[in-house]
Amino acid sequence: MTTTDARRWYALCLLCVAGFMVILDAQIVVLALPSIADGLGFSASGAQWVMSAYLLSFGGLLLLGGRIADLLGRRRVFMTGTLLFGLSSLWCGFADTAAVLIGARAVQGVSAAVMAPTALSILLNTFEEGPDRNKALAFWSGSGGFGATAALLIGGPLTDVLGWQWVFFLNVPVALVLLALSPLLLRASRTEARTRSFDPIGALTATGALVACVYAVVEAPRAGWLSARTIGLLALAVVLAVVFLRTESRAKAPLVPPRLLRSRTVSGANLVVFLLGATAFGMSYTLSQYGQGVLGWSPLRFGLANVVMPLGAVVGSYAGQALVTRTGARAVAVAGLALSALAALLLTGVPVDGGFVRDLLPALLLFGPGVGACAVAGSIAALTGVGERDSGVASGVQTAAFQIGGAFGVAVVTSAAVSHTVGTGRLAALTAGYQAAFTACLVLAVIGIGCALVLLRPATRRTACTSGPAPDEARPMRGERVG
Repeated sequence: MTTTDARRWYALCLLCVAGFMVILDAQIVVLALPSIADGLGFSASGAQWVMSAYLLSFGGLLLLGGRIADLLGRRRVFMTGTLLFGLSSLWCGFADTAAVLIGARAVQGVSAAVMAPTALSILLNTFEEGPDRNKALAFWSGSGGFGATAALLIGGPLTDVLGWQWVFFLNVPVALVLLALSPLLLRASRTEARTRSFDPIGALTATGALVACVYAVVEAPRAGWLSARTIGLLALAVVLAVVFLRTESRAKAPLVPPRLLRSRTVSGANLVVFLLGATAFGMSYTLSQYGQGVLGWSPLRFGLANVVMPLGAVVGSYAGQALVTRTGARAVAVAGLALSALAALLLTGVPVDGGFVRDLLPALLLFGPGVGACAVAGSIAALTGVGERDSGVASGVQTAAFQIGGAFGVAVVTSAAVSHTVGTGRLAALTAGYQAAFTACLVLAVIGIGCALVLLRPATRRTACTSGPAPDEARPMRGERVG
């Protein structure tokens, strides 16, 4: 598409719907989980695998999904992932046993691991670097916030009225629409390489490291952070990561090109995105637990009350992309994390008899724009200067950083809440635990600010005007094909 082709904005809408659907499906199950457990006879500990199976396959296969898109064709892989997502959603809805549902959720995670990085890669190759791409990334970030909010708004009523199966059936018509419109709106592109190799050793070690890390983090609140299982899994993840890095440095067609790993800006931006995901998911999870567990709000009431947060995230995303072109990504990321930290600080003192306007609204008004601004700044920093041949895997790295950061954040706040749930009354004890969880979110945000200040490049006269890559990153790359 040319820079004047209006069709690219319709393509952006389609891609944002895909991102919306992936986030919606990850969150909507939370509200349906009690009904699923009753309907299929899950044990108290087994029900969480409805979420964990999706998270493990999603987080573990993101890098491979992004590289497959680069080599086999981004539109083709996106449509294949969308088709698999729709079919696995049907499988989930028709599941009649716990084991079948967990297996279907794992397949659904695989399809999401293909869809999400491929959609972001198509976005990068549809919009040239500069203000238009920054705007597109802002809308992409905002679609995730809407997906999370829609899950809170419709998950409860959908489960109560039609049954838990419909939280999965809902995906099917959306997938069909995406499949019908993709050939019309998305261009076909792929990396033209002399040897199409998927680097099997790199793929196995990277996937194994991610799965071991995610599994350790997901299970840590129950098993204990210092338990043999948690430490062993984290050690395995480190060993596999080291093997992966050594393999990539020698491979002829690496899964993740070493030039991406060596870039301090790209690595630093992904670390900032990881910590943003930890802060955002941790805050959202704790807010949900406090609102429903202490204040006694219904899922619908809680969702309506928190609409201000994703709306603020959209505003923050749009404002952030405009500021990045003037001040650079570092300043916007620091400002966004500072707003998130201030919101967490306000919530560390939530009372047992809290009220929305008095105790939650001020923090939500800060948290939403902060997350939106930092998300778009982190995305721009992590993806600036990435050529077309690496856009899929770079998108996979960035998406993996946010999702695994989210899993880490939920595990951290859960551990903090459980260890500090003390007091004479049940509500007072829960409130003390959630105050500790908000404090953990504050610490995560402060660490993120430090990483952004140290690792992200400050704005220069050139980046302030164009938001383009550094001269050594802007050289055209060979081996790219657009069809």
